[in-house]
Amino acid sequence: MLIYKIFRADEWAAFDRAGETLGAPVDLEDGYIHFSTAEQVAGTAAKHFAGEDGLVLLACKVRPFGDKLKWETSRGDALFPHLYAPLKREDVAWCRPVPLEAGRHVFPAEMA
Repeated sequence: MLIYKIFRADEWAAFDRAGETLGAPVDLEDGYIHFSTAEQVAGTAAKHFAGEDGLVLLACKVRPFGDKLKWETSRGDALFPHLYAPLKREDVAWCRPVPLEAGRHVFPAEMA
């Protein structure tokens, strides 16, 4: 199973250079890295990144995170994956740009 993390381009660039991250500012505030499932990621983008261009979507496999990944109730009482550990570059299965077209984020075909 893959889970997804959205970063702004500068956040992704810093993570890519450093090789690991504790996440975006919201992740640092909350004490864990927010992820979404394939079904949740469009809602996450709409709620937290509305109108923002230059986003990058990271896909990560669940298994390597082990017990550091917790499924916790969040938006709409749905379970969201939260990582209580640094995210390492080798944890990223792939990353793709998320263009903004006509005000909507367009997600990669490999998510289907």
